[in-house]
Amino acid sequence: MSRTKTLQVLFKRYRRPGDIVFAWVLLAVCLFLLSQIFTQTVFKPGGKLFAQPRFWPAVSLICMAGFAACHLLGSMLSERIEGRWKEVWLWLASLEYAGWFIAYAAVMPWAGYLPATLIFSVLLTLRAGYRSAHAIAAAAASAVVIVLLFKSFLQVKLPAGRIYEALPDGLRQIMLTYF
Repeated sequence: MSRTKTLQVLFKRYRRPGDIVFAWVLLAVCLFLLSQIFTQTVFKPGGKLFAQPRFWPAVSLICMAGFAACHLLGSMLSERIEGRWKEVWLWLASLEYAGWFIAYAAVMPWAGYLPATLIFSVLLTLRAGYRSAHAIAAAAASAVVIVLLFKSFLQVKLPAGRIYEALPDGLRQIMLTYF
């Protein structure tokens, strides 16, 4: 085998479904970030070029945009394979769990750490398709263990739920301190 053939095999590009969509989105994000470099960073007159606050972010964004353009070019020149939109839909579907986390973070200041963690762990267990009583009980038990570990043992400061204000004084103090 000749040396050229070996290098061609070494640098052979294997295209994946959704590759061109990823390349376009990556290039668009890079160009957007690059367009914001002058408004988000400053230039200090009289300073050295390499010490400028704008220099290294600009270098990294220019390189990132260049590599994204090369990736897009490689995607455009590769043969098309089926399954692009199925792959893109899978990416978008995975963003659902970011939504669950945002909802959890929004509910926690009102419901409190223990109730919010219990509710969301059970809901996510059901969302994942586990319907048995054992799975739901395991999710609830793990939520209680997580709350006890973080709030009681590690003493992580988390927002107290507004619902705790409706509890009697003694119970409210326990819930605020340990749950």
